[in-house]
Amino acid sequence: MSKVSMVLNGKTVSAEVEDRTLLVAYIREVRGLTGTHVGCDTSQCGACVVHVDGKAVKSCSMLAAQADGADIVTIEGLAADGSLHPVQAAFREHHGLQCGFCTPGMIMTAVDMIKRHGPGQLDEKTIRHELEGNICRCTGYHNIVKAIKAASDQMAGLAQAAE
Repeated sequence: MSKVSMVLNGKTVSAEVEDRTLLVAYIREVRGLTGTHVGCDTSQCGACVVHVDGKAVKSCSMLAAQADGADIVTIEGLAADGSLHPVQAAFREHHGLQCGFCTPGMIMTAVDMIKRHGPGQLDEKTIRHELEGNICRCTGYHNIVKAIKAASDQMAGLAQAAE
């Protein structure tokens, strides 16, 4: 058993966990945050993507003990002050979901993508390439790509307005 402590969606949390506990299991089973989904358990589908110290990580490929001391953000931690994150809002507006199972991982991947490339700097080819590690079995990706592009462009407009 190991004691792990981390900041999860802005709150410091800690618990004793078995050494083999995956971060996704810690988030879902110990902390009760079920927005992070377990899809394939082999890091192929991307349903479990969370941000660890600001970077997108497939939480089924990381032990909870490896996240000791880290800052973790899940889909539940994106919205602020009762307002959806611009990527969440764009997925809703552009119907970037169908069954919704892959949606949390897609959104967390998209937020990381926009952060790395910069708001307004994404084109369809880049978005599709960056989504290769995330699987959606329902949508055909068209509306997901459209939602990410719209969110990126909106975030660029917000950044310009703030200047």
